[in-house]
Formats: sequence, C-alpha cells, structure tokens
Amino acid sequence: MACQGIDLLSTKAAGDDHGENSSYYDGWKAYDTNPFDLRHNRGGVIQMGLAENQLSLDLIEEWSKNHPEASICTPEGVSQFKRIANFQDYHGLPEFRKAMAQFMGQVRGGKATFDPDRVVMSGGATGAQETLAFCLANPGEAFLVPTPYYPGFDRDCCWRSGIKLLPIECHSFNDFRLTKEALVSAYDGARRQGISVKGILITNPSNPLGTITDRDTLAMLATFATEHRVHLVCDEIYAGSVFATPEYVSIAEVIERDVPWCNRDLIHVVYSLSKDFGLPGFRVGIIYSYNDAVVAAARRMSSFGLVSSQTQYFLARMLSDEEFIGRFLQESKCRLVARHERFTSGLREVGIGCLRGNAGLFSWMDLRRMLREKTAEAELELWRVIVHQVKLNVSPGTSFHCREPGWFRVCHANMDDETMEVALGRIHDFVRQHQQRRVKAERWAANRQLRLSLPHHHHLSPAHLSSPLALLSPQSPMVRATS
Repeated sequence: MACQGIDLLSTKAAGDDHGENSSYYDGWKAYDTNPFDLRHNRGGVIQMGLAENQLSLDLIEEWSKNHPEASICTPEGVSQFKRIANFQDYHGLPEFRKAMAQFMGQVRGGKATFDPDRVVMSGGATGAQETLAFCLANPGEAFLVPTPYYPGFDRDCCWRSGIKLLPIECHSFNDFRLTKEALVSAYDGARRQGISVKGILITNPSNPLGTITDRDTLAMLATFATEHRVHLVCDEIYAGSVFATPEYVSIAEVIERDVPWCNRDLIHVVYSLSKDFGLPGFRVGIIYSYNDAVVAAARRMSSFGLVSSQTQYFLARMLSDEEFIGRFLQESKCRLVARHERFTSGLREVGIGCLRGNAGLFSWMDLRRMLREKTAEAELELWRVIVHQVKLNVSPGTSFHCREPGWFRVCHANMDDETMEVALGRIHDFVRQHQQRRVKAERWAANRQLRLSLPHHHHLSPAHLSSPLALLSPQSPMVRATS
C-alpha cells in the first residue's frame, strides 16, 4: 500500500524550501490546466513564462535527416550501437567533450579556448548549478547574486545543498547594471550578519533582463573574487543567443586577456544546450572549471545526473560540424532579432516599454504605470489578472527578486508567429481597456471634486462619493482582482 502521510517523509522531502511555491511556477500551473492551442483551444493560456528557443529547431531537424549516421538506431549508425550502449565512463565520451569544448569556443567567437579535459557533464544547467553549490560551499554559507535573477536558482542552488543566495540589489535607474558599490554593500552586509560568503553567481547574458555584462564589470568581478578569495560562477547558457550589439564577452575571454593575473581556481562557467540550441529535453548541462579539484569532485558527483551516451554520440557529430554550427548560430541570431523587434514594437504600439536588451529569449517588460500602487501586492494583483483573465502566463518581477514592482519577464521565442500575434492582440486589448477605465476613473474623480466644492454638497447621496471602481463593470478584471 502506497505511503500517503507526509509524516512518513524525510524533512527534505516534506519541506517547502524547494522554491517552487512562487508565482513563477504558479503561472506554469495555470498554463498546464488550460494550455492554448491554435486549432483546438484558442481561449487557453498562452505560455510566455518558458524561456525556450523554438525558432530554429527546423535547422537541427534538417541536419539530423541529412546525417543518419549520427544516430546508433539507424542502419547507417548501428555499427556503433554496442560501443555506445555499453559506455559507462562518467568522464563522458572523449569525442563529445572535444566537440563541446570546440563548440563553446565557436559560440564565443573564437575569443576564448576551452580544454576538453575540464568539461564536466550534468543533467542540464539545473544539475550543473547544484553540483557547483555542493562543491563550493557548505550548508549555511552564501553566494551573492545580482537582482533580478532567475527564480530557479533558489531551487537549483539551495534546496538540497543548504546554501543561501543573498541579493546584490540592482536598480532600474541604471538599467539594473551591477556596480562595485552594490557588490561591496552586499558582501559587507552579509559579513556583518555573520554569514560566510563563498562566491558570486551571475548570469551573462542576464535572465531575465536580456542584457550582457560588459568587459569592465567582468574584470571587476574577477578581481573582487581574487582579492576576497570567493568563487565566481558565470552562468552563460544564453551565450549563443546574443542577437545585437554590443558583442558578447565571456568570463573565459576576460581572464585570458584582461585579468590574466586573477586566481583562476576561483572561476567556473556553467553552460547548456537547452537555450541556444533549444534542446532542453536532451538534458545537457556543462560545468567548466579552471580548478582541478572542482573538476575532479564535480566529475564524481556527475554520476548522479549523466547525459546518456546515445545523446553524447549524436551531439558529438553535430557539434563537430563547424560549418553547420556557424550557419545555425547566424540564422538563429537573425530569427531572434526579428522576433524581438516584432514583439517589442507591438508592445510600443500601446505604450508599453521594455528594458533595452540584446540577448536571450525574452524581454523585461515595464508595466509600472499599470499598477494601482507601487507595491509587490499590486504587482501580483495585476499579474493574476494577466494570467487568469487575459490568459497570458508572464512572470512577475517579484518572483525574480526584483525590488521595484511593475516589471515582468515575457518570453516570445517559444511559439510560432501566429501564436505570438494572438498574444500581442490580447495585450493590446487589455491595455486599451485599462486605459479606458483609467480615463473614466479620472473623470469621476474630477467630477467628485467639483461636487464637493459646490454649496450644499452634504445633500449628495453616498453613491456619488463611492470609489471610482463603482463606474467599472462588475465583469471588469480589475474589479475582480480587488475583490
């Protein structure tokens, strides 16, 4: 008989510190219960909370058809079946590690080189982050992370390892750029609380901002890490999804060219094929560390989340095809910039702005003017309307630990053109309805003030003095949001 009592579980299993009890995941649940479909459910929720690149999968499909030998399950590749099916070495296939190192250099424009012997596999970037957390810190110790940051880090880095993530507060007045002053403030604040800071974790390009970290900031971070003997983990899973200037700069390039004197034992890179290639189902995550001890420990831990040898074999063939990879990266860039321009220009048509971005699969959308007040509660109220009434699963900034209410991450590379146009149409309708309600409310407020200024206003009925919401339809989503 199956065990059903939560008291029968371990503290870890029964606890809720996995990080999934946030609005970020609640939006996914709303989508899962009523998913949009162009032909079968046009009234469903459109998934705009999933950072996934579906714009260039046809290129990979075409390559696969033209290279049947890359699969051990075809007549052309079956001669390798026994070797690959019996492969168990958690170092990974030598040809896979060589191809991955070559690909990582190609994605970064050949400005940095990678050693295949430092490539460690994991079950996606999730597994890579957790493995590094186990390798670099003890329970109760902390990493500093610039805000806003990816909500999944709370689960990936903290849930099982027991480490903490402490925010480095960044702000919209300088486009959420990380400054040394903010870093020092966060570091000193943690020390005053008696918390041991073991490292800094950044995403470059940023998720959710869609911006890159410039060379000077990366050099500052490497210098700070060296001076304070803390680790620097750079999550670069969107490195191949930079579609406009300025050009991408990797920490690997910076420590080779700008700060070659820094302590490389403290530098670690996380990469994946889930975003740039749109292959999250392959579960390919990579740890690249310049620290021999970390490479050895991470490799031992990787036995809990290896990439299947069949997947390694296929990818080794594809990633070794430099001509195809070059064409893929260029075409993906063109498609990403076209999608980004169409979506953000569609938002501008109704007065919605976004942080200027040049990378990633999403935009950081500014809805601050649509909040009834500048609070996290008002942001979540607006988010609930967008998810449940407008039926778009966008992600609120509070779930990314953003301290400024009104920002939302909206993904637009995980759908076809027609679905994106439906999403834009829903946004247009919602914004226009909101603007009309605001105009009515402002007129009511002006009329109310006028009545109050007239003689004998004490004879007015209570209805005349009620809230502006009284002018709105009971079916208005904003009315329902306040109930």
